[in-house]
Amino acid sequence: MPYLRQFLILVLFLASFGECRNKHTTRERRWTGAVETQKHGTSLAKKPPDVTKSRRLKTEQLLKVDDHDFTMRPAFGGPAIPVGVDVQVESLDSISEVDMDFTMTLYLRHYWKDERLSFTSTTNKSMTFDGRLVKKIWVPDVFFVHSKRSFIHDTTTENIMLRVFPDGHVLYSLRVTVTAACNMDFSRFPLDTQTCTLELESYAYTDEDLMLYWKSGDESLSIDDKISLSQFLIQKFHTTSRLAFYSSTGWYNRLYINFTLRRHIFFFLLQTYFPATLMVMLSWVSFWIDRRAVPARVSLGITTVLTMSTIITGVNASMPRVSYIKAVDIYLWVSFVFVFLSVLEYAAVNYLTTVQERRERKLRDRAVREQSLPCTCGMSHTRTMMLDGTYSEADTNSLAGYTEAPMVLEDVVPEKHEHMVVHMSMSSESTTTKKKGIRALRIMQNTHAIDKYSRMIFPGAYIIFNLIYWSVYC
Repeated sequence: MPYLRQFLILVLFLASFGECRNKHTTRERRWTGAVETQKHGTSLAKKPPDVTKSRRLKTEQLLKVDDHDFTMRPAFGGPAIPVGVDVQVESLDSISEVDMDFTMTLYLRHYWKDERLSFTSTTNKSMTFDGRLVKKIWVPDVFFVHSKRSFIHDTTTENIMLRVFPDGHVLYSLRVTVTAACNMDFSRFPLDTQTCTLELESYAYTDEDLMLYWKSGDESLSIDDKISLSQFLIQKFHTTSRLAFYSSTGWYNRLYINFTLRRHIFFFLLQTYFPATLMVMLSWVSFWIDRRAVPARVSLGITTVLTMSTIITGVNASMPRVSYIKAVDIYLWVSFVFVFLSVLEYAAVNYLTTVQERRERKLRDRAVREQSLPCTCGMSHTRTMMLDGTYSEADTNSLAGYTEAPMVLEDVVPEKHEHMVVHMSMSSESTTTKKKGIRALRIMQNTHAIDKYSRMIFPGAYIIFNLIYWSVYC
């Protein structure tokens, strides 16, 4: 009995072990896809192995990144490492006069040699990587001098490319947008030409450790032919280089991207110069309006003055608050002076008209009073009248049309010496002389003559000003 019991236990153990082994074998075949299937009239076949699951050599191990200290520059302790630079301008996004800056998008490429990245290759082909490898090796620390904002594009991934050649030469390229300061001179605005500069320099390495240079001279800078700006015409792109000195750190190589922009004038002709000229010409219309139409001439003058003020304010609102006079300021303020003088011209006309009417009214009143006195005009015998001593000789001579007669005193009463008797008569010669004097006075104070002269003086002076202005600034 003991032997029989042991025999049964051994049989059960072997049976359970065989069942577990069959299940494990079936799972392995399902996982590897090697379960044998038999088709009609065909033999069993195995699926080829997946080559992607084979163990490959890592790129870092191929470039031997872990075998070197890339915190140090290549050839540390030796001469300065040359780093060539070239730039391709993708777009010139904006030019801001208020902030005095510009925004540019460009491809910045660096070229240098790092023997630590050399590798063996039978085909002598380069290897290209993205920005993840850049964080593990040494790259030049180039930055933009006088930049306000800059960033590397990261859609959909960081726009960084690293290309390594078997002999250790490296190409490092990135797409960056930078906003940099541009010192502008607006003394000739809007007939100005601006020159802006984008400066590149190493931040940490002096010229003893790193030598920046343009890889192909002026050909290192290329621009897209489709680049255009709304207000400027791009005249020239060129490159320069020089050394920059800092008192605390030393000398650095600095590269310059210079470009010259000439402003389009047509926009300002439509928005500034033509409206200002039309307002000045509109102010001249008042010279042809009757001087007695006070509301018409005053409202026209005030309207043109306010319109010129609005134009000046609108132009200055889009400009920085510079402390010197711009070309557009000269034109607008001279135009404003012409408009203002047209208003003062009517003020002078109106004043002289009022003075003349007051004087003529006095003369009429005096003539009426003198005609009311008795006279001996047309009588055969001489009649006299008594004149008070308050009448002047001019008042007496102002009465014309009487016959000439000698002055006779009659019935002189001794106790009344304050009265005298005269004949009311004037000669034809004295009358003609008086009329000529009055006519000359009226010509000097004729308001129509002032308007007539203004019709010629104002346009002539404004035309001369325009000729001088455009000949100087164009």
